[in-house]
Amino acid sequence: MLTLLPVTCSKMSKRKGKVITEATTFKSRKVAAASIENTPDDANPSHQGICSKAFAQFATGDIGLIESITLKNFMCHHSLGPFQFGPNVNFIVGHNGSGKSAILTALIVGLGGKATVTNRGMSLKDFVKTNENTADITVKLRNRGPDAYKKDVYGDSITIEHRLSSDGCRTCRLKSKSGHLVSNKKEELTAILDHFNIQLDNPVSILSQEMSKQFLHSKSETDKYKFFMKATLLEQMKRDYIHIKDTKTVTRQQVERQEECLKDLKQEFLQKKERYENVASFSDMKVVLENLKKAMAWCLVSDKEQLLKQLKEDIEKEENNYKPKDNLQLCQTKIIQLEKKLQCIKSKIDTLREEQESLSEDNVKLKEQVKSISKAHKDQEVVYFRALNKLKQSEQEQNLLQEKLNKAKASKSLNSEGDSEYTKRQKSLSNLKEQLAELENKCTHLNQDIKNKHQALLKGKEERDKLRLEERNVQASYESKLKRKNQLLASRSNKLKRFGDQMPDMMSAISEAYATGRFLKRPVGPIGACISLKDASLAVAVECCLRSFMKAFCCDNYKDEAVLQELMTRFYPKGNRPQIIVSPFSDKLYNIHGRKAYHPEYPSVLDIITATSPVIINSLIDMRGIESILIIKEKDKARRVMQHCRPPKNCREAFTVEGDQVYPNRYYTSDFSMAKYLGGDIETEISMLDSDLENYQAQLSRFQLQVNSVTEDIVNMEGNLNNTILTMKTTLASVNHVKAAITDLVTANEEQINDISSLEEVAQENQQKIEAEKQSVQEAKVELDKQRKMAEDSDSKYSSVRDRIDQLLEEMEPLKDEQLKLETECAKHERSLKILENKVKAHEDNIEGMKNELAQREEELQEYVAKATEISPERQHVAGNTKSIDTEITRLKKKIKVYESNHGEQEQVVREYAEALALYREKTNQVRDLRRFIDRLDNIMSDRQNRYKIMRRSLSVRCKLYFNNFLIKMNCCGSMIFDHNNETLSIMVKPPGREEDGVSDMRSLSGGERSFSTVCFMLSLWEITESPFRCLDEFDVYMDMHNRRICLDLLLELSERQHLRQFIFITPLNTSNLPKSDLIKIHQLRAPERHRGQTEDEDV
Repeated sequence: MLTLLPVTCSKMSKRKGKVITEATTFKSRKVAAASIENTPDDANPSHQGICSKAFAQFATGDIGLIESITLKNFMCHHSLGPFQFGPNVNFIVGHNGSGKSAILTALIVGLGGKATVTNRGMSLKDFVKTNENTADITVKLRNRGPDAYKKDVYGDSITIEHRLSSDGCRTCRLKSKSGHLVSNKKEELTAILDHFNIQLDNPVSILSQEMSKQFLHSKSETDKYKFFMKATLLEQMKRDYIHIKDTKTVTRQQVERQEECLKDLKQEFLQKKERYENVASFSDMKVVLENLKKAMAWCLVSDKEQLLKQLKEDIEKEENNYKPKDNLQLCQTKIIQLEKKLQCIKSKIDTLREEQESLSEDNVKLKEQVKSISKAHKDQEVVYFRALNKLKQSEQEQNLLQEKLNKAKASKSLNSEGDSEYTKRQKSLSNLKEQLAELENKCTHLNQDIKNKHQALLKGKEERDKLRLEERNVQASYESKLKRKNQLLASRSNKLKRFGDQMPDMMSAISEAYATGRFLKRPVGPIGACISLKDASLAVAVECCLRSFMKAFCCDNYKDEAVLQELMTRFYPKGNRPQIIVSPFSDKLYNIHGRKAYHPEYPSVLDIITATSPVIINSLIDMRGIESILIIKEKDKARRVMQHCRPPKNCREAFTVEGDQVYPNRYYTSDFSMAKYLGGDIETEISMLDSDLENYQAQLSRFQLQVNSVTEDIVNMEGNLNNTILTMKTTLASVNHVKAAITDLVTANEEQINDISSLEEVAQENQQKIEAEKQSVQEAKVELDKQRKMAEDSDSKYSSVRDRIDQLLEEMEPLKDEQLKLETECAKHERSLKILENKVKAHEDNIEGMKNELAQREEELQEYVAKATEISPERQHVAGNTKSIDTEITRLKKKIKVYESNHGEQEQVVREYAEALALYREKTNQVRDLRRFIDRLDNIMSDRQNRYKIMRRSLSVRCKLYFNNFLIKMNCCGSMIFDHNNETLSIMVKPPGREEDGVSDMRSLSGGERSFSTVCFMLSLWEITESPFRCLDEFDVYMDMHNRRICLDLLLELSERQHLRQFIFITPLNTSNLPKSDLIKIHQLRAPERHRGQTEDEDV
């Protein structure tokens, strides 16, 4: 019984959550029976090693033995195998790198083991040969005898094929002896391993070098104890017991909860039992109720027939009503007339506007011409009046001379002194006049210089003002772009910022007002935030089309519009508020069939936009007519479609991708360069705005430099002008001084003039001067008249053009008023047309709905008749109406319901009682059985725990006994101490000749002695555990020849006793000293430098 427990627990570990039972499989009993033969009595110290004579013939194992293994592209080997293993002892011999450990690793992986179990790689892809995509492993297991696994399916052997891919995946194929594919599921492979009792993670079955180093060669006593527990499956049994205890605790808690629920269930059961005992019959009321239901069914049929008759009359009345269609036709006729008048007025206005634009160009030219001619006329006037003043002055001088001459002639005597003094004064006078002429000439030049400098100063100031104006324009553009950039940056988190900084607050105020009930229906908007484009490249075109409507709001009624206007006053100044469109909201789009512009290549604005609500689309159709506006990307194609031939049907205008507006007879270039509201790529627009801002900044800097330069020139010109004016003042003072001297001399000459001949000579010279000045005046007068005539002509032309422009404006004003009036009236009729179309459609829909309702009611009538016939085959003649019958039915139902609420329906009460009784008994039995099971499980677990401890003690005693027996073969003495409380295992060995030494630790032994001790420990575990095959890797690598020989004898002796098992030993050393036997098979691997994986099988 002790040997049965490990096998049972091993099976239980594959099936977690199940309760351990006493039953075991036939296979496990058979394997246990084979293990019972290996009792400590057979392993006595007097047993000698196997001599060179051959083994006696033994029977071999039937299931789980490895018949062959084949490798391809596995690890660093291109091909290894196939290796045909013997049923008992197999030695794999070869140099390092020849593939010995690869065979052991492939055996683990080929039987479904994980990569981490091999301790040779972290993933399966590590086992695929470099530069290869896949690796193949084929393992053939024996499947004979009565315990064979599905022998009728697999036959005498089971072939397991594994293919590993370089990406870490694996595929498994299970084949029968004949090569037929049986399964490729992992569960089938797990079932085979369980059936054969093959434990891949048990180091007793397959012990690699790394596992040996981890457990056996470890200095930790705890690691050795863990190895013992893992090898004997006690560790797995311990984990299973812990899992069972946890499950038992959870089950006990569930039972306690079920017992609480059982109390409530019992109370419910008692209540239903009481109702069952008190139930009575009330069939009379049910009979009366059934009769009333029959009467009610045929009464409903009569009502339906009346409704059907009334509905037919209503349909006939509606079909004879033609008023909506007549009103619609009349409105369409009015709209056609108004559109014709409007087109005629638009044509007249366009003609007048074209003439006005032509005259405006002439007006500008004439204005410049009048300005230049007026300036020339004024200059000629100055020349004329200057010459006239000189003539008058000369004539006055001539009159004075004549008076003096007359006085001189009247004078009788003149002395010589007087003549001499007169001559001197006359010379001084002549010199002063020459000086006066020079000064006056200088004044003239200075005056002209002052005019020129003043004119240059005015031009400088005009240029400065012009530069400042341009600077202000650029500054305004800069601020506008900067504001737009800030809006875009803010719109990253809130898209409403695109429509202005106030828009988010405005929307919050609308939401708050709507929440408080101030709006009957929530306003929709802004429109630009509620629409999106199917083609983002058309954003500029759509914005140019909609313009101010992008920020507009839609209201359902004028009350909501007033509330919205009040809210807008908080955020927008008067005159800068978004537009509000008032129109009743509708959940359906307008029917624009027959009014929509159509072109096979180009879409309308309606086609390329989508909106969150039909209200938006309907409002844009009403206010902008987006169904009749086409979008044509290229300018040339737009002109060709709209102007070179007849425009498409129902199309009145079109827009290009740049936003240009195209009419059949005119073309307007857009001032938009970028979409403000519908632009998709915010970052690109911000980048372009940054570039524009840098450009504007550079322009502002350049303007600042130019303004500063011009201002500096103005300051210099003002200084020069002031200096020239000062010089002019000084020269004028000199002129006045000379004129005063001349006046004094003339006065002196008047008193003492005696020389008549001199006066006559002066008078004659002055007369010649007067004649010359008269000639100059005459010429200036002729030139002045010429300039005056030219000025009058240009003024006349300018006035006539100006008058014609004013006349055109006056003519256009009434036409514009008429156009506005017609457009308003046309829009009004269009709205009326839409209303009438909706009414006609509603009228038709109403008739159609009534017909559908008629058909539906006829079907309902048939259903009612069928149902009534079902309830009562004969038609009932009912005296009362539906209401009275329904009242009586309701009264009876209430009465029956009250009765049933107290007692319940008879069938239902009986059924509920039976169900409650069955449920109560079932739950009671379940709780009782679970309680008994838990109590029994406590006893079983207590017994199992005791047996587990007995088994652990038995296995440890047997292990120590076998270990001591194996040490005797080496003439050593030692001991193995188990401490189950602290979970430690101490191994002490004393080599021959050192029995008296105090040191007994295995670390004091040589490498060969320590390896031999390890093998002895391993053999001891083999004696007390079960497995169809044993694999041991390089067990003798550190042994001398003597210890190796003893170790080999022990292994062969063990294989003789356990002849039903298969042994695979891997060693790099020579095996020529092995005894000859048919049960021993040696596989010699080729040297690694030959790069071949073939083997030489030698039968010893």
